[in-house]
Amino acid sequence: MKKKVVVTGMGIISPIGNSVEDFCAALKEGKSGIGKIESFDTTGFDVTIAGEVKNFDPSQWMDKKEARKMARFTQLAVAATAQALADAGLVGEIEADGKRPVKCNAEKTGIVLGNGQGGFEVVAESHKKLFNDGPKRMLPLTIPMMIPNEAAGNMSMMFGTKGPAYTQVTACAAGTDAIGQALDLIRCGRCDVVIAGGTEAAIIPFSVGGFQMLKALSTKRCEEPTKASRPFDADRDGFVIAEGAGILILESEEHAKARGAKIIAELAGYSATADAYHITSPDPTGSGGANAVRNAIEDAGLKPEDIQYYNAHGTSTEINDPTETKMLKMVFGDHAYKMKVSSTKSMHGHCVAAAGGVEAIACILAIRDGFYPPTINLDNPDPECDLDYVANKAQFGEINVAASGSLGFGGHNGVVVFKKYAG
Repeated sequence: MKKKVVVTGMGIISPIGNSVEDFCAALKEGKSGIGKIESFDTTGFDVTIAGEVKNFDPSQWMDKKEARKMARFTQLAVAATAQALADAGLVGEIEADGKRPVKCNAEKTGIVLGNGQGGFEVVAESHKKLFNDGPKRMLPLTIPMMIPNEAAGNMSMMFGTKGPAYTQVTACAAGTDAIGQALDLIRCGRCDVVIAGGTEAAIIPFSVGGFQMLKALSTKRCEEPTKASRPFDADRDGFVIAEGAGILILESEEHAKARGAKIIAELAGYSATADAYHITSPDPTGSGGANAVRNAIEDAGLKPEDIQYYNAHGTSTEINDPTETKMLKMVFGDHAYKMKVSSTKSMHGHCVAAAGGVEAIACILAIRDGFYPPTINLDNPDPECDLDYVANKAQFGEINVAASGSLGFGGHNGVVVFKKYAG
């Protein structure tokens, strides 16, 4: 029998809230976090909007001196982890050096974090100094700040975990895959507790320019940014890049119950597949993603008709949305028209590698509070996208099972399934 794995803590930094409850309130309100880019001068760019995190002060979560040694994606991850550990009742007292060791067996506590680009702002700044002033003017911590595993390493040091500390790099599926890998670590007994999720901070000229050149980003509504991300709408024209971090504390049920933990939900299933089709586009047949959904449901010991809510990848791009709709019909058949499907990216934008962590939290909150997050800006539905996408306003009702899917560049598909905990 598979060990039951439960969620005991959540933490989030996002364009629509820097705490779980603020994020939850924004989902229920259908609030958009998309706005004009403020972190750099967008002169010369066709894309001038993004889902930036607002009012983020790293010193609220970590020592100022330590924060200066971290790239932004790491700061976001550490902050979300501090929230999640506190929510789980596992964070220790602050020590003289600013560290807060976990209140559990450190050797059996792991980290699996999804990230894609690492500290790109550090790369950009050091490149500028290298070419303008020579190598001796580069940032001294260029390498340790830029590498994608820097966040997991800093999290381990900050919170004193000594189990495995992995970084999952599967593009937009990375956060979901990290949660799935954590599930496997606990099931096989390597860990009792795993800190899992995703983080990304890619709103810099280099990344925005690169995605712009791929023709992947929305450009039509830069003057009305809150309307720009519109998954499944006929007038969509690309995704809106965003940043953030979403972190879960996962434990074996046995460990959580032994310490009297508050159990929020059960992480019941996971699957990952590859399209083997194209470097950026999903397989138009939808078969790769469909297999991931089907296998995750089977891994959870459930049937397709048990899924009541599906948090779609829903990027608001021309190709993704109808392909994902086709994929869901392949798996669910007639039930695809009965369950609720939505894309919370319509509100917080596409957080890239952090998307899976952020959207997993949306699923868990939907189960916890009994509501279906909306797909806002769905004013003119695409005829090829004909499911119930919870258009524009949240709906309310009991949810026992929810799934979240992520489809990444390179054909990476990841799906996780959450259940209401019945202890």
